[in-house]
Amino acid sequence: MAATLRIQSDWSRALSRDEGEAWLSCRSPGKPTLYGSVTRRGLSSDGIPDIMASEGFVVGEVTKKSILISCPHENVSTKFLAPYTSFCRIHQKSITCLDISSGGGLGVSTSTDGTMKIWQAANGEIRRLLEGHVYDVNCCRFFPSGLVVLSGGMDAQLKIWSAEDASCVVTFKGHKGGILDTAIVDRGRNVLSCSRDGTARLWDCGKSACLAVITDCGSPINGIAVGTADNSLNLGTPEKPPSEREVGTEGKILLLAREDKKLQGVGLQSRQPVFLFVGSDAFNCCTFLSSTYILAGTQDGNIYQLDVRNTNAPIQVIHRSGAPVLSLLPYRDGFIASQGN
Repeated sequence: MAATLRIQSDWSRALSRDEGEAWLSCRSPGKPTLYGSVTRRGLSSDGIPDIMASEGFVVGEVTKKSILISCPHENVSTKFLAPYTSFCRIHQKSITCLDISSGGGLGVSTSTDGTMKIWQAANGEIRRLLEGHVYDVNCCRFFPSGLVVLSGGMDAQLKIWSAEDASCVVTFKGHKGGILDTAIVDRGRNVLSCSRDGTARLWDCGKSACLAVITDCGSPINGIAVGTADNSLNLGTPEKPPSEREVGTEGKILLLAREDKKLQGVGLQSRQPVFLFVGSDAFNCCTFLSSTYILAGTQDGNIYQLDVRNTNAPIQVIHRSGAPVLSLLPYRDGFIASQGN
């Protein structure tokens, strides 16, 4: 497990002041944590902050939006990036989920303040307040069109909203526990949800009906992801022909991040199990890197990379800290992970 280098404050704000300071730490498993700080001493002639690190740490390349810091003793370095922009007035409390429309113009987010809002991605201006769930809203995402939003809440309801006028156009009922995550199949004629009740369900948006219970695993399902399977993967055969209302499920595999420490793959059309991998703790999230490679994150801070063709052993296990891995997002040739620290 590699060493982890952190700045333990909002460094971009701390170092924007003339004599700002931010705290550093470098932690290697089984070794004492090394502590230090970085201090701004002023500005260079071209407007770049002049940054100095305390003993044990070295400042590398510095720009107006990033700073490279290394800890030679542990042979580790990290580039810290400042926010491109910050929106502080959308929610009053912690944000639990967010998504950006395919065109990049709108954002939607939910919060522990009990609200779900649509806002302009360019400036954070609030456009719509989506009201209708009872209790907390756990998840939200845009349909590919960018004009419609899918949400799921602790009230066990799945809702579809118009991003244009904030009306709730469809409500799905059938889960017996809070909905924890959703996924959209292709263009969105069908959607998926998972719940604390241990089921993952496939829904028909046009008929506002549940087409099938894809799986009932007896353990809360914290996260799901749907993707096109590698051609060599055996997804199983449906026991009966799928409904004509079921669109885009052929050749797809559904990932289930389960509370009982299991990551499961299921043929979306066949409903047949494809693989079952046991991790170190409850799985919180999962995603596809490609038709072959997948990622999943656990409550104890592990990120597993697996090959769906052979899940007997992970390709790698990444552990940066013991904080829960809350979400994973493919990005360019890698991925972005968020943790609860």
